[in-house]
Amino acid sequence: MKTADTEIRRCGDTEIPRYGDRSLVSSTLGMTGRAIACYRANICIVICFLFFVGCTPHEKEVSVAKQADMVFTPPDTSTIPHDATGDMIRYGRELLVNFPYYLGPNGSVGKFGGNGLGCQNCHLDAGARPYGLNYFSAHARYPQYRAREGRVLTLADRVNNCVERPLNGKAMPTDSKEMTAIVLYMKWLGKDVPVGGHVVGDKLKEIELLDRPADPIKGMAVYRQYCMRCHGDDGQGVLKPDGIAYTYPPLWGPLSYQPGSSMHRLIKSAQFIKYNMPFDLVRWDKPLLTDEEAMDVAAYVNDDKMHTRPLADLSMEYPVQKEKPLDYYHAPYADPFSTEQHKYGPFKPIFEWRKKNGHPTGY
Repeated sequence: MKTADTEIRRCGDTEIPRYGDRSLVSSTLGMTGRAIACYRANICIVICFLFFVGCTPHEKEVSVAKQADMVFTPPDTSTIPHDATGDMIRYGRELLVNFPYYLGPNGSVGKFGGNGLGCQNCHLDAGARPYGLNYFSAHARYPQYRAREGRVLTLADRVNNCVERPLNGKAMPTDSKEMTAIVLYMKWLGKDVPVGGHVVGDKLKEIELLDRPADPIKGMAVYRQYCMRCHGDDGQGVLKPDGIAYTYPPLWGPLSYQPGSSMHRLIKSAQFIKYNMPFDLVRWDKPLLTDEEAMDVAAYVNDDKMHTRPLADLSMEYPVQKEKPLDYYHAPYADPFSTEQHKYGPFKPIFEWRKKNGHPTGY
């Protein structure tokens, strides 16, 4: 006797089999009457079961709670040892939290940052917030090959990427006391992460890619409703009274991040926004914006026709063209899609083409 094919419906963390493909009715013609009756009874039971176990708000909350239990918990700063190594770890954390004061344009230790932005403007809570561009797995995964440079980078090299691009500055000496302290803090923060591995919460949280291009005009409305109160009506941010660092960073303009920054890529920016912004209203498990709103506002913030930002030479980035992320919008490409589509989407056709042709599909 031919049995019903099984389809899987996911409800929170529970996989529920669903039967009842109408084409299967014909497969029962050779059954006995008793077998057919049993088959129909089973269908009724399953339908009733599905009716009562549909995803309720409570079940969704339970699912999120289970996920929260799995998210990596970094060590508490109170556990940093009270010795010379611990002093360097604390110094590294202090540099990351207050980068402009120590290493910004007018830094007391060195002048490397170029715009007053700090590491913590993107790497939230000293790089310790789940899904907040944290450093959980940073030390465990470096050295690693980076497609943007087309070579293997050390963790110190990667730190300098951020100093040069988002902070619009110049590279720090990789053997300096400050770089050593920063890397040591990252090592301590991820001391429980297996070498070469990942932990839950160390990446940006996924969002659903749209079936249309992201819309900067719709994004402007989202910005005015949710973002303007902190980042300003012209994206200028809020400078602290001392004039050295920002309470809320500028999102465009001459003192914001460069086009080569990861935050200038639409999908990555939208992922960050969805689960971290507005800063004072959300957590990763309690977002405020929809996926569409996050994509649209990211398109608005990063629209180079509407907004200016520092110039950057991107001619040497991604020397292997097929390794460019889906949302990297600087041509040339190894796929047939336009610069405009790489900038705003829709990204699903690019993803499917790359998958079919054996190209990397990352973003």
